Amino acid sequence: MTVPATPSKSARARLRAPLAAICAVLLLGGPATAVAAAAPPAAHTQAQHQGRGTLVSVEKLYTLATPEDVATELAEAGFAGDTVRHGVVAYRLVHRTVDVHGRPTTASGLFVLPLTDERRLAAVSFAHGTGSHKNDSPSMQRAAFVSAPVIAYAAAGAAGVAPDYLGMGKGPGLHPWMDIGSETTASLDMLRAARAFAPRTGHALERDVLATGFSQGASAALGLGRALEAGEDRWFRLGALAPVSGAYDFGGTELPALLSGEVEGKPGAVYAAYTLVAFDRLHHIYDSPREVFDEDYADGIEELFDGTHTGEELMRGTPGSVDELLTARGREVLAHPTGALADAFRTTDAVCTDWVPDAPVRLYMASGDKEAVTANTEYCRAALDRNGVDAPVVDLGAVDHQGSRHLGSNVAAVPEIVRWFAELRNC
Repeated sequence: MTVPATPSKSARARLRAPLAAICAVLLLGGPATAVAAAAPPAAHTQAQHQGRGTLVSVEKLYTLATPEDVATELAEAGFAGDTVRHGVVAYRLVHRTVDVHGRPTTASGLFVLPLTDERRLAAVSFAHGTGSHKNDSPSMQRAAFVSAPVIAYAAAGAAGVAPDYLGMGKGPGLHPWMDIGSETTASLDMLRAARAFAPRTGHALERDVLATGFSQGASAALGLGRALEAGEDRWFRLGALAPVSGAYDFGGTELPALLSGEVEGKPGAVYAAYTLVAFDRLHHIYDSPREVFDEDYADGIEELFDGTHTGEELMRGTPGSVDELLTARGREVLAHPTGALADAFRTTDAVCTDWVPDAPVRLYMASGDKEAVTANTEYCRAALDRNGVDAPVVDLGAVDHQGSRHLGSNVAAVPEIVRWFAELRNC
């Protein structure tokens, strides 16, 4: 893709001069602002985006009435409760969106609101990490790794908005894993659905959105930020961007690390399998699974990623290493992609390179991450720097969760991002 003309660093500093104005609208439960109170342009209608974001159904899932209840919920998922200020109420929203081909479909997501009298709330859009079962999504679990960050942001005073992605949660069909386009549309349309529903609860969503996400969701957050800054919604704007431990250079850094064994054995095998199966569904990269998968796994490998198999089943159905999983042809496809697959990887790898964020950016990671190797974060930081964007890297250190540095980075990042958000509010 063509990189847009890049302003100089001094020019970007001038662009960021009205930072106080940004700070004024990045709220965690603060007062309303004149900008936030402005009505959306009259031309902004659901019809303009083909009904995208229109609510299909709303289900109240649970209420955590006190900050103590929230802290208990977070602790059960392994997350700290030191940023909790409010109780919360959680809803599942099903809304209209589009599939990977632009055709109408539906998707679901989790919407969590603080129990506060503040009418106007900032929206924090959190995009979750990789899952294979439809229930590996925020609106389908509670006291869980995928839902805890959304609850934490709401308990700090924001409106927590989390897409389940296409094919996950209550969405029909198969999940197009690592497809930036559909992750972006699902995230944006979930925001629209949340904005449509919020007035029924006595709240309204501010224009500026903090986009964040973990692992797969880190790239999704960048995709959403890019769409917001491109003006794809007439109401929402990007306020700040805080991705965590992403595979931002999926084809150029993550897959080579996977094939070389730098990514740990079992996770490497699972990611390799998911890559081939998911990308084949969209881009037809093999005629038969036996071309790319060892005969011991080829017959059942695609079914493992049909949205109905649990993580435990996925672990049982895949070998302990990439070498045991792939044929020579399968390794070649991933090591030297061509045609439609190469084009797809160029798209996944452009989330840090083909736009110039005006909003503040921080990249979060943990040294020693053996799943989303940290060279991905350096790739993203360097790409943004070349475009004149100051995107500090926050190394969260030796933070493990359930024996995983990768999972630990999400647990450690959430309270840090809450605090950064509060700093932007108060600067």
